Amino acid sequence: MSEILDKFIDFCKWPIAFYMLICLPELLESVDFFKFTNFKFLALGAGFFMFYIGRTMSDASIRTSMQVIPHELTHSLFALLTLHKVKHIRLNPDDTGGEMGFEGKGNWLIIIAPYFFPLFGLCYMIFMTFMPENLIFNGILGYFLGYHTDTVCSQIHPKQTDLPKVGYPFCALFLPGANFWIIGLFLAFNSRGWEGMGLYFKLINSLLAQNIVSISEMIF
Repeated sequence: MSEILDKFIDFCKWPIAFYMLICLPELLESVDFFKFTNFKFLALGAGFFMFYIGRTMSDASIRTSMQVIPHELTHSLFALLTLHKVKHIRLNPDDTGGEMGFEGKGNWLIIIAPYFFPLFGLCYMIFMTFMPENLIFNGILGYFLGYHTDTVCSQIHPKQTDLPKVGYPFCALFLPGANFWIIGLFLAFNSRGWEGMGLYFKLINSLLAQNIVSISEMIF
């Protein structure tokens, strides 16, 4: 079953990459969806900047460990989601990285997942679902948004071994849009919870359809 799923995911690789690319204008256009002047976004922004303030004060080895752990866990999560048995997760004792192993050939989604998927942020969103509304929780969400952006930016570099496996052209098409999507969904969740994320998804695809129609009318 995992082999069939891998083939389907690999078949969808380039269509998804081009979808992320053509969504970029709509993701930037959707800023009006958010009302940044309300207290929820002020709290989110405070938490975001608190992360970067704390980052400058933390030990380098701690920062590296806090990047490696979710990186390998995210690989493992997507391996499990695509029906692969995880055999091991190892962290290098010198904080230079880690590795995970799974059964089967795998797919590009397992490889690229840590470079756009906010594992800790998603866990915190689930936690927030069961808690009463409180601006402190919005501030902590901002902290996780800062953590996600910092982790992604610090892990994308020429020595990264995962990126060549899926190809740099694919990364260039997929990762910018995927990460803008994630940031937008963070903001939508901060504004209206899971309902806000659903509305944001519908908005982006509605804007995309409108823009495709407009471009088609200009051409034809």
